[in-house]
Parts: sequence; C-alpha cells; structure tokens
Amino acid sequence: MELFGNPLPNSCHSADWFALTVKPQHERAAAQALESKGLEFFLPLYRARRRWSDRVKELDVPLFPGYVFSRFESGDRAWVLATPSVRSVVGFGRTPAPVAEEELNAVRSIVASGLPSGPWPFLKVGQTVCIEAGPLSGLEGILVQLKDVCRVVVSVHLLQRSVAVEIDRDVLRPSGRPASAH
Repeated sequence: MELFGNPLPNSCHSADWFALTVKPQHERAAAQALESKGLEFFLPLYRARRRWSDRVKELDVPLFPGYVFSRFESGDRAWVLATPSVRSVVGFGRTPAPVAEEELNAVRSIVASGLPSGPWPFLKVGQTVCIEAGPLSGLEGILVQLKDVCRVVVSVHLLQRSVAVEIDRDVLRPSGRPASAH
C-alpha cells in the first residue's frame, strides 16, 4: 500500500525527487500538507501487526519512518520547508540531495506487488554484522557476498586466517563495531 500524490496537470516532471524528514509520526500529515500545496509526493506504506495488551491489529505504517518523498525544484526548498510537519530536506550541508528515481520506482514496484515486505537494516558487503538467531546467534563477523550467497567471515587475527560461513541474510543485523575492529 502507498500514498502517492498524483502529479497535477501543470507539474513539471523535470524536477527531482527529494527525501524530506518529518516530525515523528507525522508522515501522513506531511503528505497531506504537500498535496495541499500541489506537490507530488510518495509515502510508501506496508502492512504491520501491532500488539496491544488487549488485541492485535494490522496497520498500514510508513516503510521509511520519519521520511516522505516529494518532487520539486531545488530552488523551492524554502517553500517546501514551510510545509507543516516537514523538518528538513535530506542533503549535504545546505544542498538538497536528490533521490534516484530508479530507487523510488523499485520501492514503488515492491509496494504495488502486494508481496509481504517491510523495513530492513541497511547492510553492505564489508560491514560488521551480528547473527541474531540459530546456532551461531551472537557471533560477529564481516558480511561478504559470492554469487548471490551471503557469508559471514570470522577472522583469527593472530593466525591471520579466516573462516566463512554461509548464512541467511534474515538473521543478520548491523553490529555496532566497525569492520576494522576485528
């Protein structure tokens, strides 16, 4: 499921997409405010189960909590920042950084597919990870990938030797330690 503001007939598709940080739990309010300003927006949602003491409920929640995407000219930054619930435009220093439209289209395709999806920790090859479940639970190593198979490498530095184990990516989370600490 997604909230997607349809472009207005006079909207310019040469504008870039930007990620906007919004107040906590104000993603929908920010999206509505952007829409009321006539801006194209994208708020990807996914279905999640939330448990309360007396019940379990399925809700549509933001795939990227704290963020809404919007298409606008970078010169309109101040006008966009004046939108209720919008805190900032993601960028480098005071320069907004556009989001690759191909990445947003990929997210849009995943959401539209109806397949089960949800947020996932950003893991990169070479990053130190911790195994969360299974017989290797608690083990830390470096994530590597060979031919679409994830492996965690554990090193014995004194011997300058390493061991690699094939592991399901579902049980990995980023470790707080940098890869060089091993």
